Amino acid sequence: MKQYITQDPWNIVEEGFHRDHNEITESLMSLGNGRIGQRGNFEEKFTGKTLQGNYVAGVYYPDKTRVGWWKNGYPDYFAKVLNAANWIGIDIDVEYESLDLNTCDVHDFRRVLNMQAGYLERSFVATLKSGKQLKVNSKRFCSIVDDEAGVIRYSITPLNFDAKITITPYIDGTIRNRDANYDETFWDEVRKETAYGEAYIELRTRKTGFHVASGMCVEIEQDAAKVDYQSQPIKYEKYVANRITLDCWQGQETVIYKYAVNLSSLNYDSDSLVKEARQYIQRITRKGFDKMLFEQKQAWADKWKMNDITIDGDVAAQQGIRFNIFQLNQTYTGEDERLNIGPKGFTGEKYGGSTYWDTEAYCLPFYLSTADQKVARNLLVYRYKHLQKAIENAQKLGFRAGAALYPMVTMNGEECHNEWEITFEEIHRNGAIAYAIYDYVRYTGDELYLVDYGLEVLIAISRFWSQRVNWSKDKNQYVMLGVTGPNEYENNVNNNWYTNYIAAWTLRYTIEAVGKVKALNPDKYADLIDRIHFREEKEISTAQHIVDNMHYPFDDGRQVFLQQSDFLDKDLMPVSDIPKGQRPLNQNWSWDRILRSCFIKQADVLQGLYFFEDEFDTDTLRRNFDFYEPMTVHESSLSPCVHSIQASKLGMVEKAYEMYLRTARLDLDDYNNDTEDGCHITSMAGTWLAVVKGFGGMRVDAKGLSFRPYCPAGWQSLAFKIRFRGVLLQITTTQQDVTVQNFSQQPITLRVHGEPLIIAGNSQETVVVKELA
Repeated sequence: MKQYITQDPWNIVEEGFHRDHNEITESLMSLGNGRIGQRGNFEEKFTGKTLQGNYVAGVYYPDKTRVGWWKNGYPDYFAKVLNAANWIGIDIDVEYESLDLNTCDVHDFRRVLNMQAGYLERSFVATLKSGKQLKVNSKRFCSIVDDEAGVIRYSITPLNFDAKITITPYIDGTIRNRDANYDETFWDEVRKETAYGEAYIELRTRKTGFHVASGMCVEIEQDAAKVDYQSQPIKYEKYVANRITLDCWQGQETVIYKYAVNLSSLNYDSDSLVKEARQYIQRITRKGFDKMLFEQKQAWADKWKMNDITIDGDVAAQQGIRFNIFQLNQTYTGEDERLNIGPKGFTGEKYGGSTYWDTEAYCLPFYLSTADQKVARNLLVYRYKHLQKAIENAQKLGFRAGAALYPMVTMNGEECHNEWEITFEEIHRNGAIAYAIYDYVRYTGDELYLVDYGLEVLIAISRFWSQRVNWSKDKNQYVMLGVTGPNEYENNVNNNWYTNYIAAWTLRYTIEAVGKVKALNPDKYADLIDRIHFREEKEISTAQHIVDNMHYPFDDGRQVFLQQSDFLDKDLMPVSDIPKGQRPLNQNWSWDRILRSCFIKQADVLQGLYFFEDEFDTDTLRRNFDFYEPMTVHESSLSPCVHSIQASKLGMVEKAYEMYLRTARLDLDDYNNDTEDGCHITSMAGTWLAVVKGFGGMRVDAKGLSFRPYCPAGWQSLAFKIRFRGVLLQITTTQQDVTVQNFSQQPITLRVHGEPLIIAGNSQETVVVKELA
């Protein structure tokens, strides 16, 4: 772990410049607004360790797959969200001496991500090699009001000299993706232009043909008065700038305001992009920095009013959950159903920025409870619109008759992952998409979603499962061969318990959904079965036979489900036996050694028990947790949250808190030594789950909404808000009682620690509980 970030309830604070950790801090200090994003890079030149990162939502490149041994069915490309033009750049030169924090002495350095107001601020004093000292302060944000714009206030103050200082604001389109398979550049220049204080560049992606126009406008003040400066326009290939030289006096603050936009052809006609960019720039420049910042603060205040979580008595825990909620809100707003949630969001390049099963398994519940219902619905509609591609993906692997295999990684519905054991074997993602439909309908009560979209997806997924299993004469049951479960430290195994279980559950839920849709809208059902050639009697009979006869590996002695058929052939030992200095395993052991070991990357059996805990008694949950948790290394960001929720369910308070801190501070403390690649955005939703479903004990079942909240030791109180079927609730728990406040007009009936409670509209009720944990 790296614990150099100051603990603060509302801010991510770096006191002093930690050069060796700069890429980590860049990830942590990332900004976004759902449309564009920017890592916490410096505005001025920096020749040290850095990963320049600027991203435009939905714009990607199909980077040709690079493998040593091509296998039939391999995807042709790995889709990548592109590192787009750098819009933040402002070079500072003092009489031909560049300001570069890698080559000068740095004092009083402070970098702060203000999560409450949604901006990044940095200040320092730099001593150049000549001895000249310069004080700098910068503040910037990606506006969530004008969500294709970013703005910077950058000030410089000479402390011990008078001199001419050259300021060069620029837009640089020569940025490359560090993870390019063939070291390609992904952009071609279309046009560029500069004018007084302004510059525009339009780039087009190769192959996919997305156009992005980036523009800037610069204003300068000295002594609080606007400067009428002279600028020298600069144009290079994929680069535009304005060079401005000013007389700067000792103690005098020079303030540079840089207004920037990134507009893509996803939202505008490519023929008019630069024109639209110019008009956008003019509009935000008229607003000015102060008004834009005021609007930013107000917009973030509105967001926090709806989804803040407060923890009294534990600053580390408080900072962690707010950081996770902040990044989730920056990454996805739900306004555009064409967009989804990449595992790194706008914080880095790793995983290509594409859609994984993380969205359905972890992110959907967060948006269900904290945003308007349409946001979660849009996440499901995104998959519905990719159904035909999922059917085509299955056809490439030999499946037929409308069977669908959703991709492990995608931008447009096509599979674009290039690791065999993931692409072809980690098929449990199909089950996560089916579960998300169930989760949405159960939470919202919106059964019409099944009529309009859901059932068609469920039938296609069920057709895949029906063909993917085979009958074992030896076992006299259905088996599933050659799969990889959520635990990617086992590949190509037989009868992964989680995959088998979620496959059979999907078939069971599809049969139930068929009955519901027939009853709700017989005409639409008739149209659907005719259109997709659904042979109801035969397909339901086959599905039911699989449900009734699926094989689930089980150990009679330990009374636990086996992660896969041959798991007990491994040398079983706890994680505590791994020699010091050999973790993370994926950075220290060979892949062969990892695959042969018993160590688990992430929750596997426990993932299934978390999803379907209502179908198992508490003793079963406990036996499996006690067996698998000691062997789990949590080297997937998706693992600790599931363990925390299960530990809370089982009353294992210390373990629940330990796992919560690991998920909440995974990036802040760099647990897995990989935060420099970007933050783990999708697992951040798991952090929210660890609080709300873990410590809050929130569940939705056939009886409705319920809570079993408690406070870990040291917490004076825990409070969170959720939306549920038109009602906004706040649940506050202390060591002594639970208060439920209803902010809506309509009453709601729910359960707290098993007891029914009616909360009238715009009122609250408090329940005293002797033993909460």
